[in-house]
Amino acid sequence: MLLYDSLTRKKVELPPPPGPIRMYVCGPTVYQRIHIGNARPYIVFIWLKRWLEEQGYDVKLVENITDINDKIYAAAAQRKMGSAELAAEATRWYIEDTDDLGLERPDVEPLATETIPEIVALISELIDRGLAYESSGDVYYRVGAFPDYGRLSGADPDEMVAQEPSDLKEDPRDFALWKANKAHEDTSWESPWGKGRPGWHIECSAMAEKHLGPEFEIHGGGIDLRFPHHENELAQSRGAGRPFADMWAHNGLLQLDEEKMSKSAGNIVSLREVLDRWGPEATLVYFLGAHYRSPIDYSDEAMNAAKTQVEGFRNAFRGMSEKPALGWDALAAALEDDFNTQAALAVLHQWRSAGQVDLLRKGLSLFGLDRLAQEQSAPPEVIALATRRQEARGFGAFDQADRLREQIESAGWEVRDIADGFQLVPRT
Repeated sequence: MLLYDSLTRKKVELPPPPGPIRMYVCGPTVYQRIHIGNARPYIVFIWLKRWLEEQGYDVKLVENITDINDKIYAAAAQRKMGSAELAAEATRWYIEDTDDLGLERPDVEPLATETIPEIVALISELIDRGLAYESSGDVYYRVGAFPDYGRLSGADPDEMVAQEPSDLKEDPRDFALWKANKAHEDTSWESPWGKGRPGWHIECSAMAEKHLGPEFEIHGGGIDLRFPHHENELAQSRGAGRPFADMWAHNGLLQLDEEKMSKSAGNIVSLREVLDRWGPEATLVYFLGAHYRSPIDYSDEAMNAAKTQVEGFRNAFRGMSEKPALGWDALAAALEDDFNTQAALAVLHQWRSAGQVDLLRKGLSLFGLDRLAQEQSAPPEVIALATRRQEARGFGAFDQADRLREQIESAGWEVRDIADGFQLVPRT
């Protein structure tokens, strides 16, 4: 199994089964409903976990929820509510919306607020090692004291501008590990440096170590997190003497009107909106259609194409005869080469065209699409209309049969004439 490693810039081979394979993936910062782009790492790494388990690996997937963050304070103030209350509400939305995709959840979904003791202990270690310093209740990481800084992202430390401007820093490039409590912040925790709360980057270093140990196989997340978030995680954890992640896997971003979809930019479509309009199956097929490392455009046209493919898969289980085509090895070859779901989707379509329903059912199940193999039953009133239409056709009353067909279609169903009667399928 090969995966592209953002740190070494090449495909690397995973250890043979059963591994183990431990994965940490950066999840959302919770202050509003997640957008469809935020769903991509959730889906991709659940899929990767399922495929690795199919191959015999022992897999543990940890995906965090960031419930302490500047964005949460700002959004809570705008809504005139407590930041902890908003974070809890947005966490519920996130779990509800991702549950509706029909995939299982990660093995562990830690909250930053549950990890404060581990965060404080890790910051203290960095101070003891000379890689961090306290300044007026804040604690900062010394970027210049970590020689490998910039290796993951390609950032040149000598050309960096301040990540978070502050007169309290020794060096403008340094970043915050702990932030002293401000007047507008309604949550805080005790620490050796006074009341405050953690910086964003240290949260993930501590949560990853707490649930996966000091070294694990894969760190995942969106490519937009590579700098500064993942670069800072790497510096913190390796600076503290941990091997941390053996490799880094980054998914590409979603684009809306050729611009990155972003909550801060305001050009978003929420996952909830997409699920309500297009359904979970079309959403999953949409993501299957692009390699996980590639950017992907979101549009009505793209979702319509995904919905058409969903109906094609459904129709494959409605009486098509099987013709010889590709075997399971074709799907395995696609996924073992950097988890190429785009190539895997092409294999699924070849199985569909050949009527290889057993392989298709198994392949769709891997991606949470086994529901497409389940027959949908028409309601009794629609079956009654179809029966009357069949009788009308038998008597030669074709005008009446056409009117009954229109009523069936208005009810959301299509009637198809087959050798021994009729078949009802949902309209696309």
